[in-house]
Amino acid sequence: MSDQGPKPLYWLPFLMTLIAALGIYVGSELFGSAERSSKEIQKLEQIFQVLDNQYVDKINKEEIFEKTISEMLHRLDPHSNYISAKNLKLLDEQTNAAFGGIGVRFLLFRDTICVTHVNAASPAFLGGLKRGDRIIAINKKPSVGKNISNDKVMALLKGMPNTEVKVTILRKGKKLQKTIVRNTISIATVPAYYMIDNQTGYIQIAQFSLPTAQEFHHAALALRAKGMKRLLLDLRGNGGGTMDAAIKIADEFLPDGYLILSSKGLHSQEQKYRSTREGVLEKTKVVVLIDAQSASASEILAGALQDNDRAKIVGRRSYGKGLIQQDKRLKDGSNLRITVARYYTPSGRSIQRPYKKGYEAYRQDEQKAFTEEYFKVDSSIFVDSLKYKTRKGRTVYGGGGIMPDIFIAGDTTGRSLYLSELQWGGVFNAFAFEYLNKVNINYSLQELITEFSITDQLLEQFTTFANNEFKVRMQRNEFLHSKENMKQLLKAEIARHLFLENGYYQVMNNYDPEVQRALKCF
Repeated sequence: MSDQGPKPLYWLPFLMTLIAALGIYVGSELFGSAERSSKEIQKLEQIFQVLDNQYVDKINKEEIFEKTISEMLHRLDPHSNYISAKNLKLLDEQTNAAFGGIGVRFLLFRDTICVTHVNAASPAFLGGLKRGDRIIAINKKPSVGKNISNDKVMALLKGMPNTEVKVTILRKGKKLQKTIVRNTISIATVPAYYMIDNQTGYIQIAQFSLPTAQEFHHAALALRAKGMKRLLLDLRGNGGGTMDAAIKIADEFLPDGYLILSSKGLHSQEQKYRSTREGVLEKTKVVVLIDAQSASASEILAGALQDNDRAKIVGRRSYGKGLIQQDKRLKDGSNLRITVARYYTPSGRSIQRPYKKGYEAYRQDEQKAFTEEYFKVDSSIFVDSLKYKTRKGRTVYGGGGIMPDIFIAGDTTGRSLYLSELQWGGVFNAFAFEYLNKVNINYSLQELITEFSITDQLLEQFTTFANNEFKVRMQRNEFLHSKENMKQLLKAEIARHLFLENGYYQVMNNYDPEVQRALKCF
């Protein structure tokens, strides 16, 4: 007899029964049919009672219950989902791009909370915290050691506005006590915008939240005041967010009355969203960068600009999420996110990737974007049944994602396993923190870009640091192969510590082959 546990297949009858019961339970929560479903709920309770009394190991009923709700919803489509009450707070923070906290960035290094940046005018700034401080106690309880984690630190430092948190910091060998009054901390969803040259601006949108359209408007006006006539809009890695923000930003580029988006579902009336006369970028030339992680609201924006022949789309095929979700709060404070409609770009195409083969197959299909589609166009979507026409008659395709007008193959030049270990291990971040604590850099951002360089000697210090502190041993051949990439990343990380994302991207974009290729498209 084997002592291995049962394979997942043996759980299938139990899961199917549980999913059926949960379907009725969720229905009763949503539609008030609790009386009609009492037998099914009793059956569900009996299943848990049997598991409680007879199953070989102790089970976490809440965990099984919540995972099975998600499993049930994923059988409908890959983007309907269940969000527990404890995870809902994070979702609200992402939607609102704000939370109650003190306004610092930190990293965990040598089992200690290290402050890498203090937001200007934030509670932490007003409370006297500085970059380089080490937080060794929070509310008089030690906050150092191997058990400390990012989640634990965030839980301790976050809190309702106008509440106090007491921290003990270590600064240049001295312990200092600080009392900080929390406030609302905004999350920048447009973290980087600047002028590349005297007529070309760059704006990066990291996510679409409630304040994103206003942030974008502010960035666009600031760059226009500096003479911007061309804009490189970077949506790479942007997984989406609120649809309304994408529609408002598309409106900045389009003349009055242009179709931005339409949506319809079985229980949702068809809606059409059109541009107004208030756009500040209607005369600005635009190139949009996308990749396989550009999804949802990113695709709404890119699709609207492509179908209206308003921008060149450059990069690789986007993710392919064309479903609209609506949130329904349940009685226990949890959240049911269900798909209520499909959206269609102005040409009429749905960009939702097929998902009829099931959730796991859908997720596995994502990997193609980082393997075969990373280097060449997937021509399988170029079929007559998926052809659509833009406003000026150009052919575009449905079938999953936004296919760029100009494809840029992924660049693996200078990549290596050694470099990946350094990146994923957080070595660049930690070394930048240590370096800036020892070296006083008074450069402006432009001076840092033009005058500061990573010497071979400094890079040697970095590799020694990686070996000693993170046990990432230097592989000589891989080091030589990735040397220039390492210098670029290290300089960019130092710039991020000093000037946040605006510094990081101004350094990295000078070397980024996709950015440089996109600039040629003007």
